[in-house]
Amino acid sequence: MTGLTISNRKRQLPGMSYPYGWIDDFFGGNWMPARRSVMEGMFKLDIEENEQAYIVTAELPGVSKDEIGLELSDGRLTISVHKEESSESEQKNMIHKERSVYTKTRSVYFPDARPEDISANHENGVLSVTVSKREKSPASQKINIA
Repeated sequence: MTGLTISNRKRQLPGMSYPYGWIDDFFGGNWMPARRSVMEGMFKLDIEENEQAYIVTAELPGVSKDEIGLELSDGRLTISVHKEESSESEQKNMIHKERSVYTKTRSVYFPDARPEDISANHENGVLSVTVSKREKSPASQKINIA
């Protein structure tokens, strides 16, 4: 895979998280791995390459098609998730409401992407994006002098 660059906006050095990160680590443990991966912004991306296209697969459990943004700009494919959740429970003399809103983004650069030929499919929590490649021109060409 030549020229492929994966970027993620969440950049931290090991052991350099904010001071109370151990609390999040404890309560956000692997006991709920599917939900944890999307909420932390590290949804899994698999990227395959063949002669005609790149195939990007993103695991987005619990995310609907309407909550996914997909954009290709200057060769950079950006997948974003914007999710809003709220829950409400009522008991005698007590009301409990919780709300959460989060946006997560992953980007991949494809230098030879054809923006006019991209397809996407979202099924069972898995987003598949096919980005077609431009035809390669020969690296060198013999020129006849008239």
